[in-house]
Amino acid sequence: MYISTVPIQLTYADTDMMGVIYHGNYVKFLELGRSALIADAGFDYLEMEKQGYYAPVYNLEITYKKPIRFGDQVFVKTWVEENKRSKTVYGFEIVKRNDDWEHLCATGTTTHIVVNGTNFRPVPFNKAFPEWFQKYEEIKKQ
Repeated sequence: MYISTVPIQLTYADTDMMGVIYHGNYVKFLELGRSALIADAGFDYLEMEKQGYYAPVYNLEITYKKPIRFGDQVFVKTWVEENKRSKTVYGFEIVKRNDDWEHLCATGTTTHIVVNGTNFRPVPFNKAFPEWFQKYEEIKKQ
């Protein structure tokens, strides 16, 4: 299994009135992780769009475990949890760390389907992008 790990640059504007990172911002963090994993695997989402396809979110789940505050060192870890003909599930962990420890702050998944950009009907990922699908088969969680 391959795990992509990228730092998250937090800003003060990401916080809420309680001084913690606003829960809605975690969705952006998951997308940052998914984009990094796609690039790490050697693919480009914009190329998918240029070929007339999209991969919209079908389902999203996040579980919040520990708060993140402005100034924390935060990373998103992303992997392919499940790769099927009709959908791909990405797994995520958002962690804060320093030199001595790492705390799990949130876990989640996003499920994506590939659709035709003209009519938005689902198309098989393995047929539309066989090389991409195969790479995900190689790096997915076993």
